[in-house]
Amino acid sequence: MHIRFDNTYARLPERFYARQEPARVLDPTLIRLNRELAAQLAIDVDWLHSADGVATLAGNALPEGADPIAQAYAGHQFGGFSPQLGDGRALLLGEVVDTEGTRRDLQLKGSGRTPFSRGGDGKSALGPVIREYVVSEAMAALGVPTTRALAAVATGERVMRQEGPLLGGVFARVAASHIRVGTFQYFLARRDIDALRLLADHAIARHYPDAAEAPAPYLALLEGVVAAQADLISHWMSLGFIHGVMNTDNTAISGETIDYGPCAFMDAFHARRVFSSIDTGGRYAWGSQPDIGLWNLTRFAETLLPLLSQTQSDAITIAEGALHAFAARYHNQHAARFRAKLGLGPQTPVERIQACLDLLDAQDVDFTLFFRRLTSIAGGEDPAALAAMFADRESFETWFATWRRDADPGAHLTKMRAANPIRIPRNHRVEQAIQGAYRGDFAPFDRLVDGLATPYADQDAYADLETPPQPEEVVHQTFCGT
Repeated sequence: MHIRFDNTYARLPERFYARQEPARVLDPTLIRLNRELAAQLAIDVDWLHSADGVATLAGNALPEGADPIAQAYAGHQFGGFSPQLGDGRALLLGEVVDTEGTRRDLQLKGSGRTPFSRGGDGKSALGPVIREYVVSEAMAALGVPTTRALAAVATGERVMRQEGPLLGGVFARVAASHIRVGTFQYFLARRDIDALRLLADHAIARHYPDAAEAPAPYLALLEGVVAAQADLISHWMSLGFIHGVMNTDNTAISGETIDYGPCAFMDAFHARRVFSSIDTGGRYAWGSQPDIGLWNLTRFAETLLPLLSQTQSDAITIAEGALHAFAARYHNQHAARFRAKLGLGPQTPVERIQACLDLLDAQDVDFTLFFRRLTSIAGGEDPAALAAMFADRESFETWFATWRRDADPGAHLTKMRAANPIRIPRNHRVEQAIQGAYRGDFAPFDRLVDGLATPYADQDAYADLETPPQPEEVVHQTFCGT
């Protein structure tokens, strides 16, 4: 089988990565293949279903042209800097040029030890594979820039984790690239300015080609990454999404969402909501994500200082100017997205948005269901179902009267429907899919992926996926797969 590999990152100097072949697994079984994505990558779907194709997806075989590498990077994790992290359980098989001529990384996660494993086994349990497949494909369907799921494979092996032996899996991931803020930090920590310049030039060529023609290309790169992250995080916020581990090694230069570990979508809205079991201090709460995004971008800007000017003070001034643009871009995008969700015109004061969020926060109201029911009211339905979501009816009625006065549903109904999904990957449904997979039952997983493929469309067949969890189904914590 021919895959159109053209591996530019592997042609960078060897200090950028470590060459490593995937570990063989015992008995690989294909759980699910993203046929549409495979077709976009010009990879034959029938071959991927074959024994040879499954062997490739599991890491037991390498197709012609693959050049597997573990990428080197550093990173701030919960504010503490680690000068060497790197791909400890993932390998970049290579870069595939898709049917539209776009370059995309093909990576295996859970593919065994690498020189960056730091004592880990390099494997993945099946649960994290299921979670990343579900959430990344849901995010793509929601319109959020994201890495994609090509395939999920069961390995036929067990991996040891704190909770005991678990069935193993390998996840085949596709990304615009896997270049992270932490990749730049790796070379800054080593004061390797030549490598920083090579990496910046590579990132410009791959993601921000217009920057190459700018008077100051490295400033243009910084400005591009700042804008991409502002847009991305505002999109997360509008959907009630919490990444959970916004470390600099999980921040992609491309502006895609990457590394779905203890991520979650909120059910009941609270601005300080945290799900990640390791985020004990609430650093990455829903409401903190914009500030953390700017913090991460500041770390990125630090890596570019040697490239922005020969004078440190001038470089800092230049970087600060680019970082200053984040707040305005983020707030503009945030306001535009929430005005669309609420059916408000572009001149409506942002205080109307905050008043709505304060109301939801105070009354434990389901975020997704509230906005979808509001959309239904804009379409002519009775407001009784929406009103029933509020224990304090008087507060709701006061807010609702103001909304009726401010909103123009007839003019903005199309935008409301496009901004307010009816189905998200609710935590209890993801957990049910994971537990089913560990029992060998993949029907809940397949049905969840199928139902989330059209998140804005009313579909009676998936009505059960729309509803919030029962009290006994509530997921209070999500967990990282490492």
